[in-house]
Amino acid sequence: MSEPGAATNILAQFQNADGEKTGPPLSLPADISAEQLCILINKFLENEENQPYSFYVDNKEIVRSVEKDIIEGEKRSAEETLVIVYQPQAFFKVRAVTRCSSSLTGHTEAVLSVSFSPDGSQLASGSGDTTVRIWDLATETPRFTCKGHKNWVLSIAWSPNSQTLASGGMDNQVRLWDPQTGDAIGAPLNGHKKWITSLAWEPLHINPKGNRLASSSKDGTVRVWDTTLRRCIFTLAGHTAAVTCVKWGGDGRIYSSSQDKTIKIWNADGSLYKTLTGHAHWVNTLAFSTDYALRTGAYDHTSEQPKNEEDAQKKALKRYNEAKGKGPERLISGSDDFTMFLWDPLNSNKPVARMTGHQKVVNHVSFSPDGRLVASASFDNSVKLWDGLTGKFIASLRGHVAAVYQVCWSSDSRMLLSASKDSTLKVWDLRTKKLKIELPGHADEVFTVDWSPGGDRVASGGKDRVLKLWKH
Repeated sequence: MSEPGAATNILAQFQNADGEKTGPPLSLPADISAEQLCILINKFLENEENQPYSFYVDNKEIVRSVEKDIIEGEKRSAEETLVIVYQPQAFFKVRAVTRCSSSLTGHTEAVLSVSFSPDGSQLASGSGDTTVRIWDLATETPRFTCKGHKNWVLSIAWSPNSQTLASGGMDNQVRLWDPQTGDAIGAPLNGHKKWITSLAWEPLHINPKGNRLASSSKDGTVRVWDTTLRRCIFTLAGHTAAVTCVKWGGDGRIYSSSQDKTIKIWNADGSLYKTLTGHAHWVNTLAFSTDYALRTGAYDHTSEQPKNEEDAQKKALKRYNEAKGKGPERLISGSDDFTMFLWDPLNSNKPVARMTGHQKVVNHVSFSPDGRLVASASFDNSVKLWDGLTGKFIASLRGHVAAVYQVCWSSDSRMLLSASKDSTLKVWDLRTKKLKIELPGHADEVFTVDWSPGGDRVASGGKDRVLKLWKH
């Protein structure tokens, strides 16, 4: 503390992310640091253990002290009452990946998709060479090669209980694989007239058996399959052009985006719930604020196995409700019209915000695991960050020298990874909004990237046919 008399005081009011005030307005020394604010808010909330929090005034984070960051940095007057918004942070910290631990060869054509299983124990990849490969993460070696598709494998998806792997191909087929043996589970699921664009499993907290799968296709339909009986339960037809992305929401409804410029929401029985319009061109990609919880189901960053289906469903529901918070599940859509829309799809047919700034096609959008931020990847070589609640623009992450294909978050929401046509991966630090580490190593375009749910490794794949694993 400075000399008595020299210290200026500020009036501050704590408030949570939902806008509820915590405690009375306080007179605090202006040079109070984030660590001291943390001790204070833990006292107010009567937390048994000290939890980590971050603090913001008008979206500007307090990193050093209120005086340095807000009064000097943002030119705010020390006379007015400052509303300090506090946000809980993840308990655990993910370390940045810094080196390539393995380059796994085996695929004979480009690697088009990589995905870690929800429990983080296995890794799968789909390739233009018509195979799906499952890799052993303990030894970082190939485990199984799943053969059956007659054309490129375009997308892969793990069931939320980690027990089944689905793949969709250019050959119009959806196939199911047993990740423990690498064998096909029954015959392929036939019905689509054109290639498969995207796959989505029913969330674990709704269906603990994990036996319903939705597939979207270039033929303009979404089919919902019972994977135990291996038959199509119903077809969602209504789009007038290719369906680009399908998501199965935590509310049990199915969401599909299409090249007909619309997003359609379907009830669990296959009837149309509503259509969202507004985009001026193809809608390419959808993301939910709860995606991370839906993907990982019952597994948190410790990857502890649930005892049985009931226990798994309970855990998944708890994690889903924590991720959703008090507000509704939010949806974001990215389009060829260079914009994104933030939706509150169950309460309104109009978007909450139209997010503009990209100069070219928006290829991929993703919510941070805590649902507070959105990252978007575009062909304009940039990654942009947006506020996940309001859709407000926060920052541009520049560094790639060619189109950015995909982004993915670390499970503690503190880092972001981007994969680009320029053959590099880049790790961005969310606190400084700057490049943290550059990961060169691929010989050509990087199409796909995934960060394991436990945060201990990253997998990437691309045109050079090599699957790379990265570690700290």
